[in-house]
Amino acid sequence: MIFNIPITIDDPEEIDWAYFWEKKLEAKEDREKDWDKAAPNFGKSAIRDNYDKELISKLILDSEDTLLDLGCGEGSISLQLYDKVKSITAIDSSSKMIELYDKKIKKEEIKNIKTIKADITDINIDNIGHHDIILASRSLNGILNIQETIANINEIANKYVFITVFGPNNWKVEKDFYESIDKEYSEFPSHRYLFNILVDMGIYPNIENLDIGKHREYKDIDEILERGKWRLFSLNDDEKEELKNYINETYTINPDTGNLYNKYDKADWVLFWWKVEE
Repeated sequence: MIFNIPITIDDPEEIDWAYFWEKKLEAKEDREKDWDKAAPNFGKSAIRDNYDKELISKLILDSEDTLLDLGCGEGSISLQLYDKVKSITAIDSSSKMIELYDKKIKKEEIKNIKTIKADITDINIDNIGHHDIILASRSLNGILNIQETIANINEIANKYVFITVFGPNNWKVEKDFYESIDKEYSEFPSHRYLFNILVDMGIYPNIENLDIGKHREYKDIDEILERGKWRLFSLNDDEKEELKNYINETYTINPDTGNLYNKYDKADWVLFWWKVEE
């Protein structure tokens, strides 16, 4: 079994999807990321594809709306929305991300954005109040107590909730490599878990795979190894050598840019959104 837990389920309706989400995350050794360290280059990676444009085009916003951006990062999404809503409250657990966001706000002289350093799992109706729109962009994948977090989000929202999580092909090339060496690839819970968790909570979301479009490109093999999710710590020396051979065989030089690419190496995100019942 996936988690080595002797559980027998006779009725699919009995499946506790939140439990299995948590157990799958707990089994993933590299689920946590140093966002303070990642912050300086996060903005550069955020503009390498069409994610922000695709996501923003799906949001339902009004000029009188208050927006709560959970896991705001350095503002790559909500900073583009300040003139479309009444106000924005942007929350992130990384002090470095908040610092970078604040610098952008100050530089652009934006008056209707407030940033707060806080963990998403600590946010609830008592400490943040109601907001019309809740946006959790690429920020819930690693949350262990996902059901409680979503319950809090749904209570805070007056109108709409928008959440994006990893799609099924986000690390296709990495998973294909692990399959080629007959080794298990540890990944985040898929979007299917989230769908079932929401349904169990009585939430019936709209679901859409965002068309990110552009594949990732790299200047050399070292950058592929650095930026990819290869879980190098789990590979021995022979497997690492096999990985380099795999990259040489599956990545091609783009004649227009001179960079290496694999057409399957691209971001894949699934959007869940719903209207909050009054």
